[in-house]
Amino acid sequence: MMRPLALLVAGTFFMEILDATIIAPAAPHIAADLGVAPVTVNVAITAYVLTLAVLIPISGWLTERFGARRIFTMAIVIFTLASIGCAAAQDLTALVAARVLQGVGGAMMVPVGRLVVIRTTAKTGLVRAIAYLTWPALVAPLIAPALGGALSQYASWRWIFLINVPLGIVALVLARRLVPDVRADDAGRLDWRGFLLGALGIAALVVGLEGVAAPAPNWPVALTALATAVLALTLAVGYLLRVTRPLVDLRILRVHTYRVTALGGSVFRAVITAIPFLLPLFFQLGFGWSAAYAGLLVIALFAGNVGIKPLTTPLMRRFGMRPVMLASVLASAACLVGIAFLTAGTPLILLIMLLTLSGIFRSTGFTTYNTVAFADVPGERMTSANTLMSTLQELGAGLGVAIGALLVRLGTNLDLDAFRFAFVALAVLLAIPAIEAFLLPRAAGNVVAGRAS
Repeated sequence: MMRPLALLVAGTFFMEILDATIIAPAAPHIAADLGVAPVTVNVAITAYVLTLAVLIPISGWLTERFGARRIFTMAIVIFTLASIGCAAAQDLTALVAARVLQGVGGAMMVPVGRLVVIRTTAKTGLVRAIAYLTWPALVAPLIAPALGGALSQYASWRWIFLINVPLGIVALVLARRLVPDVRADDAGRLDWRGFLLGALGIAALVVGLEGVAAPAPNWPVALTALATAVLALTLAVGYLLRVTRPLVDLRILRVHTYRVTALGGSVFRAVITAIPFLLPLFFQLGFGWSAAYAGLLVIALFAGNVGIKPLTTPLMRRFGMRPVMLASVLASAACLVGIAFLTAGTPLILLIMLLTLSGIFRSTGFTTYNTVAFADVPGERMTSANTLMSTLQELGAGLGVAIGALLVRLGTNLDLDAFRFAFVALAVLLAIPAIEAFLLPRAAGNVVAGRAS
């Protein structure tokens, strides 16, 4: 039962990743059609991920209250209908609104599906379950850059959203047969205060970052939003640590292996997620290449991601979690510096090799973080741990795109080469997960990696 269910969840993850990754190479065409600056299209990505981050904490409670099958199938319907809305958008506001609706569906789709897989899988089978969840999803970013570039250049960018429609229909049919009706005997009451404080803080943070990155920043609004974010998130953390049944259980961060993934892993995810957003813009706006050619080259990034996957588990078993994690972070930083020095005249083979290496270390980094995250989490706390982790991962991914756009804008304002400045700055940010990985206990994650019984 675990394999078909894991593959179904991976299929819905495929829809999400395809939808997020396919936009980047199409951004200049979307911008031209909607009459906005290319970098501004990042708000369509950020709005989607912001909605995910805000609503994912509720998905855990909804699952416990109404059952996984009902919530999962409803999420697929919402996501598919929202995809049609994205394709029909006539301006950036409508596109962002449809992306928010997609986020509503996404917040209840992959996190709920992943929770069901984790709760129905023994700890010794977590690596295999995560592999099932990861493999099909890796195909999406492999084909998305070329597909997004080709569709936007030779057909219409609107087709990049319509791809989800047949996938959603198939997923809906399978979900009704495969997803068990997992729920709690007593879900309790929804923690509305924790939800509202967290939602306000996250929303204000993203609004503030978007305001700072705008072509003509409204500084009073942006700084007010950032100050609101700091206040609301501080109040949220204090409240969630104080109540008996919080919306998300921050006490789980006391588990060291979980905390490394939740904090350092989120920074790693933010930086790495910014790369496929910035690369197509770098190639098109910086080098003057076409959307189709830029998207085709970005495939190398995800080819390395997929190609190393069969070796990731043996690497963890041979060397352990900490060495593989630390090497992935440091090598990713080196690749970012290398990308910053690319030019239109760089030999194609060197460019492809660099992007492939970046994809390899992206994959090994994500796999080690995802695997070690639940290594020491007790079974009875798995729901709250999964909810918090899903929220932090989506928030990290969304902030990564927003920060990438912000760094490009900052580089422009400083009269620097904007994209090269952004890539170097992202490499510097990887010092945070590098330090956390270095401080991880040497034997961390040995059981789930297969290095200890």
